[in-house]
Amino acid sequence: MGLADPTTGSLPQPLIIWAVSDGRAGNAAPALGLAEAIATHRPARIIVKTIGWRGVLGRLPWFFNLFPRLSLVPGSAIEAPWPDIWIAAGRATLPLSMHLRRWSQARTLVVQLQDPRAPKSAFDLIIAPRHDQTQGANVFQITGSPHRVTAERLTTDAQRFAELIDPLPHPRLAVLIGGRSKAHDLSPARAQTMADDIRAATLQSGGSVMVTFSRRTPAPARDILSAGLGDLPGVIWDGTGDNPYFAFLAGADVILVTEDSINMATEAGATGKPVYILPMDGGRPKFARFHADLVRQGVARPFQGHLEAWQAVPLNETDRAAKAVLDRLGRISA
Repeated sequence: MGLADPTTGSLPQPLIIWAVSDGRAGNAAPALGLAEAIATHRPARIIVKTIGWRGVLGRLPWFFNLFPRLSLVPGSAIEAPWPDIWIAAGRATLPLSMHLRRWSQARTLVVQLQDPRAPKSAFDLIIAPRHDQTQGANVFQITGSPHRVTAERLTTDAQRFAELIDPLPHPRLAVLIGGRSKAHDLSPARAQTMADDIRAATLQSGGSVMVTFSRRTPAPARDILSAGLGDLPGVIWDGTGDNPYFAFLAGADVILVTEDSINMATEAGATGKPVYILPMDGGRPKFARFHADLVRQGVARPFQGHLEAWQAVPLNETDRAAKAVLDRLGRISA
């Protein structure tokens, strides 16, 4: 698995890491983020694999997919030679992850992100969010999810978008808006309250806003927030051109993120800047557990219509997960 030869002392060959998902941002980014974090500790070549299933197989439970490699759409490219580390995220990857140790003759470390809701013995390591309360000898719990926010990426994007962001007055509020999901919604009434509260806090502070929406943001809510915040100093990204998301995180003094997105809240927390959680319609206990964890660690606070000066604690869970993967790789390769 790319380990150094102890008899010769030769440098280790780069690890081959596959980051595997169905291509959806909520799955692709965590898999790639963890792979990139591993590569900061060990030389590695990262290969992104985006898979898809023929017919209805992608919507069925993993155990109905009896011959997964034969059922992939063209271009999925899941075939030998196998990587040193397989990092997969999302339900769509399970039929492959469940077979990978057999296909690779146990030479590949199989890492699955999130609770697979499948026999845990099929995986070498499961990186699961603490709020899902997944338990097991091969389960490593983290707060939130792995991500791609690093100091280097923030610096690079801050430089790319300097003309857009540098003139904005401080304090700068990065406002990350999600939208409709199984657990949450953003109704027009809620969007109006959100716009009013953010507007009041911005005017009181004398600062500016940097607003970005998700593909899940309902059009009425997007329109209401754009109208309510559009005349403030700042920028509202309209979805065209290069995405300034990382630049917003880099340039912000304070980050506001809607409570529907665990990924965005984790990314915001990784900056070490104060994070406020914006309430939405709906909710589930696991989200409440996640936000309580952020508050307990000093990463975030609920947004109650005003800004406070406080020193946030950076969330560094992706690096912690990367070290857990390398630790497990070393133990099974010894």
